[in-house]
Amino acid sequence: MVIMKTVLSRASAPHMPPRLAQSAFELFADNGFANVNLDQIAGRAGVTKGSLYWHYKNKKELILAACQHYYRQWQADVQTAIAPSPEPFERLRLALTFSVDSCVIDRRNRLFTTGIFMLMQEDADVRASWSQFYDAVRAFYVRLVTSAQRDGSLPACDARRDVDLMLEAMEGLKLRAGFEPHIAKPAERLAIVEGLFGVFQHSAVHAVQKGGASARRRRVVKR
Repeated sequence: MVIMKTVLSRASAPHMPPRLAQSAFELFADNGFANVNLDQIAGRAGVTKGSLYWHYKNKKELILAACQHYYRQWQADVQTAIAPSPEPFERLRLALTFSVDSCVIDRRNRLFTTGIFMLMQEDADVRASWSQFYDAVRAFYVRLVTSAQRDGSLPACDARRDVDLMLEAMEGLKLRAGFEPHIAKPAERLAIVEGLFGVFQHSAVHAVQKGGASARRRRVVKR
């Protein structure tokens, strides 16, 4: 009876679910989702398969837990990355640099998320999980861009539209890295960051040009 209580206590320890989720994430990222089983995840976490089942009923639950692990880690790390600067413009640049490092150059994160893209085409729960995270990332970047617009370091434009375009470019880079691996090299980091940052600067230039064209049209009408 004492032994049984000890086993259950260890299996239900508060640190066990996040430990299993992290182990699942690492294995999925290194080997792909199809090539990992529950025995491997339990072994990586240093627990029995029975202990694993105490927290997660099947592989799908562990996939969703691994997603949540990735989401939480990304959100914590990006806040750390932008913390050194109080300036909105610089915080946006720091966030973009972190995102490039984490989402494109970091092979483990890149392979995990591109694997999620494939899974969510057929699984509504995985799709909903990723969609929720993507919405949070979008809102995070919209706040950064809006702050930079308010202090005058970025001209007023449609922040939501520009952030969507930047995130679409980021996802495209991740997919390209699968068949053009040179773009995920650390040496490409600065060029990628500047390219993504250019989305916001190009939008501002376009707005100025559009405003100038409208003014010219108004002058023509008056004549």
